Amino acid sequence: MYKQILVALDDSPRAPEVLRHAAGLAAHTGARLHLCHAVNVPLGLPTDAWMLTFDELQARLLDHAKQSLAQLVVHLHPHATPIQWGEHLTRLGRPAQVIVELATELAVDLIVIGSHGYGPIDRLLGTTAAKVVNGAEISVLVVRPPRG
Repeated sequence: MYKQILVALDDSPRAPEVLRHAAGLAAHTGARLHLCHAVNVPLGLPTDAWMLTFDELQARLLDHAKQSLAQLVVHLHPHATPIQWGEHLTRLGRPAQVIVELATELAVDLIVIGSHGYGPIDRLLGTTAAKVVNGAEISVLVVRPPRG
């Protein structure tokens, strides 16, 4: 069964559900759960962000990602089965590439990622989840939003 699971998280409203799925699977299998938040420089940066040096911008983006991961962990159901926590990683780069690289670095058995909508940009460029599924050499569990 799974010994190491990497869950890829972001700031989307679906992230808590993706983490719940991954945490449940990790608890059930006894796997160590690693969290990652890959950050890409957003296209619509506020004007004041352009006044920062690249290092300052990178630090702010990564700090925001670290806070986001911490908040997701805190909001997991308090009575959930204990989980073996692995690393909580934030990296700057194209999310799909970062996720696949981290999966290799950490030698995980499974990647868990959320699906996203298929807006015009997704149809043109492809979703991060699809890129991870196609680029990973291990199994990928794509968590879809609940029906309804």
